Amino acid sequence: MAYESLLQTLKNLDNTYGVSGDESAVAAVLRKEMEGLYDEHIEDPMGNQIFVKYGKNRDRKLVFSAHMDEIGFIINYIEENGLARFFPVGYHDDRTAVNQDMVVMTDDGKAVYGVTGSKPAHIMSEEEHHQVIKIEDLFVDFGTESAEETRALGVEIGCYMGFAREGYVLNGGKYYTGKAIDDRAGCAVLVETLKRLKNVELENTIVMVGSVQEEVGMRAGGPLVNRLNPELFMAIDVTLTGGTPGVEESKCSCMMGKGPAVKFYDWDPILGATGNNVPRRLTKKIIDVAKRHNIPFQREVITGGGTDAWSAAMAGGSVLAGGISIPQRYMHTAVGTVHMEDMEQTVALLANFIQEYHKN
Repeated sequence: MAYESLLQTLKNLDNTYGVSGDESAVAAVLRKEMEGLYDEHIEDPMGNQIFVKYGKNRDRKLVFSAHMDEIGFIINYIEENGLARFFPVGYHDDRTAVNQDMVVMTDDGKAVYGVTGSKPAHIMSEEEHHQVIKIEDLFVDFGTESAEETRALGVEIGCYMGFAREGYVLNGGKYYTGKAIDDRAGCAVLVETLKRLKNVELENTIVMVGSVQEEVGMRAGGPLVNRLNPELFMAIDVTLTGGTPGVEESKCSCMMGKGPAVKFYDWDPILGATGNNVPRRLTKKIIDVAKRHNIPFQREVITGGGTDAWSAAMAGGSVLAGGISIPQRYMHTAVGTVHMEDMEQTVALLANFIQEYHKN
């Protein structure tokens, strides 16, 4: 299997828990995966993991960033009977939170497992049957019978909670499904790219970043640009896809198995004023590399999402900001899915882009 190393790295990262604001366990796995591949490692006060591989031009820096955090939940109240209430961390579809296996990470790093529940369908009113159960109406059950028992497990207000699910390849094929594809897929691509550049003398300094708190406001891009003062900042993230029932291809034109997506434009009207109009000279550079090496690619224009490249573009003195995206199904659910050939082609595109950036 050509992408065996990439798949194993993806599994290792995806099966680690790291809700926005508590990415330390993912950071530890990423550091281990990156061992022997960089010249300098920096952890900034936010928790961003910065891996520097120096080129002949030490001061000309190209930054490639993938966020380590995943969407999740946070405990906000413990009932007298031991059940706990929770708020969302990051953007969720309320429909995906009910009847799920969950894991709470306690203050001392212990994993406590529970299940989310709601009123049984048998006793719902006709009106309730046609309503989405809101996250604020759900609870998590730890199998305890009092608040004291729940707290004795280490569960407290402020503990983060995520989906308790291990990722795997679907039926031995090319599709991998996991709880934190967004954006452990991007993190795995950064690791594999550095592996392939390990013995290559680079013209420019390459900075690979595992960033934090992207899912709660794309908060890392600006501080990273201010710290590193790069010429280029590219987000390696996932993107929405068509090809499944109910998804209009006119709104989600990227497809699984057809290669990485070169970002042209994204915009989030819900958050407002968040998006990236990628300069054409950058998209042209990326596409020229893809064509030279016969790497399949797609063109990405979406609304309803964004990346760290948005905040990066507004920071520092001036930076060229854009992205390469990995097509993903079932965004922001416990069953996010990617095509491993798309992952492999993203690595190929990124590795060649890095080596040829200075040539045009």
